[in-house]
Amino acid sequence: MLPLELDYKSRIPISEQLVAGIVRLVACGVLSPGEQLPSVRSMAQQLGINPNTVQKAYRALEQLGAIYSLPGKGSFVSEGDEARELQKRQTLEELDGALRTALDAGVTLEDLDAHCRGWLQKMGGLLV
Repeated sequence: MLPLELDYKSRIPISEQLVAGIVRLVACGVLSPGEQLPSVRSMAQQLGINPNTVQKAYRALEQLGAIYSLPGKGSFVSEGDEARELQKRQTLEELDGALRTALDAGVTLEDLDAHCRGWLQKMGGLLV
């Protein structure tokens, strides 16, 4: 069973949450390239959702290049870095929104710089 968390009360559609969750699992290495995903029916049972929702998510993941399907065999994690790049792009878009909100709230560039440097130092000196 995959460690996926879905928020059934969220305004974000379950299929989109499933796509984001699988992309996250691939990007962080929980799912390896070439690894087979659970079947649509199995995933739907595990998560307590409609198989059509899982099928929609798998189709979206395939269009994004994160997975590929082999007729009669199932769906597999793509060999490339598509999922990692997608996760990176989505994260940077979220960061853009947070930065826009901060600037709209009057946070200065100096405040942002000091905050980011402090946060990175707390995280183990990733960047100083």
